[in-house]
Amino acid sequence: MVSFASLPEADRWALAFYIGQFAHKQEDVAAGETAWKDNAAVRAQLTNLDGLARTTEADLAKEVGPGPAAVAMAYLHAHPEAVVQKRPLTFDIARQRLAQSEEAYDKNDFKRAADLALSAYLDGVEPLEPTLATRDKALLGRIETAMSQFRSLLASRASSQDVKAQTLRIDALFKEADSVLSTAADDSTAAFLGSFTILLREGLEALLVVVAMVAFLRKAERPDMLQYVHAGWVGALALGAVTWAVATYIVNVSGASREVTEGLSSLFAAAVLLSVGMWMHQKSMAGKWQHYIHEKLSAALNRKSAFFMFSLSFIAVYREVFETILFYAALWEQGNHAAVLGGLAAGLVVLVAVAFALLKFSARLPIGKFFSWSSMLVAVLAVVLTGKGVAALQEAGWIGALAINTPRIDILGIFPSAQSLGAQLGVAALIILGFAMNARAARGTS
Repeated sequence: MVSFASLPEADRWALAFYIGQFAHKQEDVAAGETAWKDNAAVRAQLTNLDGLARTTEADLAKEVGPGPAAVAMAYLHAHPEAVVQKRPLTFDIARQRLAQSEEAYDKNDFKRAADLALSAYLDGVEPLEPTLATRDKALLGRIETAMSQFRSLLASRASSQDVKAQTLRIDALFKEADSVLSTAADDSTAAFLGSFTILLREGLEALLVVVAMVAFLRKAERPDMLQYVHAGWVGALALGAVTWAVATYIVNVSGASREVTEGLSSLFAAAVLLSVGMWMHQKSMAGKWQHYIHEKLSAALNRKSAFFMFSLSFIAVYREVFETILFYAALWEQGNHAAVLGGLAAGLVVLVAVAFALLKFSARLPIGKFFSWSSMLVAVLAVVLTGKGVAALQEAGWIGALAINTPRIDILGIFPSAQSLGAQLGVAALIILGFAMNARAARGTS
């Protein structure tokens, strides 16, 4: 007989689960099937085989009670494949965490309530975000805003009635989202449009940054510096492919990791764009452009500048690639692969056409106007990325969220949060002040 030690790892696990089923009565297994299918709290605790192998009946009982825990474990020990079978996408985990958060808040356990509210978003909403975004982006935005408002109520020590009312509003949104996610996913037209819009929405910001850099270097007659810009965005695409492979085949990218990556990269890009925008506006105020270009700009574009160009190109593209691959992974799982690839190809064609048009238009602009317009574009992007960066860090729990009653405009990075809007207003004030000082200095030297 072959020894247990010589069996492959997969066979060891199969044998362990097979033996484990004999510890339970058959009626418990039957009852456990019902508990597994109908009890969202049980499913929320056991989402993969690794979790099942590490969870004891006593561990599960602490979360769902001894009765459901006993029969659920009986069923799963007999049918461990149930935890990995594809089930309808629902917001059950988010509902459970919100209910637990509300219960902790009623007991004045404010820290646990806040932690559970954050978990409701990161563990219950974030994993479904890519799929929902391809079907109803506006609904996803309303859910994110409502979840942020819930956490804001907890932070401000609002009344239990207000917290309960917000929970009911969120649950209504979850029901609407469950309906959207349960619709048939075999609509080729929806898959094509989802793929097409994802690429345009996520790629346009990165495209504007890279095109502005390329146009600037061409105007400056520094084609030798273009290699750093191209190396940046090509490297970002390559790392994006690696990220996709890691997220798909090695580890899951957690919601917190995703939001932190997006938030920090957005703020870094915003800081670089802010400094670049100020510098470009200052130069747009100067006279004798051709003399400046040949005598001053060539000396300014040194190795340090090359590093910043590479960094900005890399960060601007990677932050979009990072999110795009998660969206496409969710879209790919829904099927209609030909339609998804068709939408991707169509999106690429449009982005290439936009890039070509922008470069051709910028080449015709007088150099003074080019720098002036480019500085304004870069400044606007800095404000947008600031708002998105702060919002992402709020969703990851790094920054507090004080909800305010303002519109949410994703494309402009405007979110109904005092911290996010405050940061954007601060950056906008710096830009206005810097532009005014540049104009005043130019008048003084004229």
